[in-house]
Amino acid sequence: MNQEIINRLGVITDEEREIINGRTEIDLERYTQGGELIIDSKKMLEHGKMIRIRPHTRFVHFPRHKHNYIEVIYMCKGETTHIIDGEEVILKTGELLFLNQHADQEILPAGEDDIAVNFIILPEFFDTAFEMMGEEENLLRDFLVGSLCSDPRYASYLHFQVADALPIQNLVENMVWTLLYDQPNKRSINQVTMGLLFLQLMHYTDKISHTKEGFEQKLIFQVLKFIDENYKEGELTDLAISLNYNIYWLSRAIKKLTGRTYKELLQIKRLNKASFLLLNTGLSVTNISIAVGYDNTSYFHRIFRSYYNMSPKEYREKNKTTGL
Repeated sequence: MNQEIINRLGVITDEEREIINGRTEIDLERYTQGGELIIDSKKMLEHGKMIRIRPHTRFVHFPRHKHNYIEVIYMCKGETTHIIDGEEVILKTGELLFLNQHADQEILPAGEDDIAVNFIILPEFFDTAFEMMGEEENLLRDFLVGSLCSDPRYASYLHFQVADALPIQNLVENMVWTLLYDQPNKRSINQVTMGLLFLQLMHYTDKISHTKEGFEQKLIFQVLKFIDENYKEGELTDLAISLNYNIYWLSRAIKKLTGRTYKELLQIKRLNKASFLLLNTGLSVTNISIAVGYDNTSYFHRIFRSYYNMSPKEYREKNKTTGL
């Protein structure tokens, strides 16, 4: 991250100065209006605002708490240790942590060189981002939406270990910059930037950690991750072997938890990928069919038309003409 930003975020705040001068715990009045420790968006956000950033408070233990907003933490430098729903999560330089409203969080004291920025975000801020991710079925999009919207089937946190992903680092830095320096039109800019960030994060499923508790949500994630990474040739048999489950039990479990068969989930992923290639490359329909795992072009045409109500060629011509 830009050194100027790190230097500004690393300045000792008034709250931290109180801690250095002898305060041994957080000042609850800064964070909540009630007796229960729920960090209140009304305390953290100005009226009418949907997003704000603040430096993570160092030098003090932050006791167990929840938020009535979505929190995204970006580690600019050093590391912080979080206990989320009883699990230890170590956030290192360049990594992102998304917490939804039912996450139970505790934070261990950080040192002066451990600099993180907290994004305080109301759920409606993400509307633009979700629209940018498309109306088509997208399996990992559903997982992210469910997590951020406190669907109990999904994880209470998502930990993205993406320090080496330059596009993600640039997008986060852009959001921090516009908020830190109060750029004009920052809400619109950052809603679009958040959408671009989500689209980038979709390519790093191998770098996501999430809540370990809850066997069903863990299994859903494993299935979606396998399909995302192996959509061209990945068979249910391969998945069953990798997870060490009986294939017939796994098949029934997938249908029960997702409402679709493994074959249907795989087909959705392949067709989503095919639509992307149709609109963003000059590849022929035959080559796209092969690229997404269908050697039989006639079969690919048939299932594509069934899913999109038009042929691959018509889909390309229509959407390129309309600028979609």
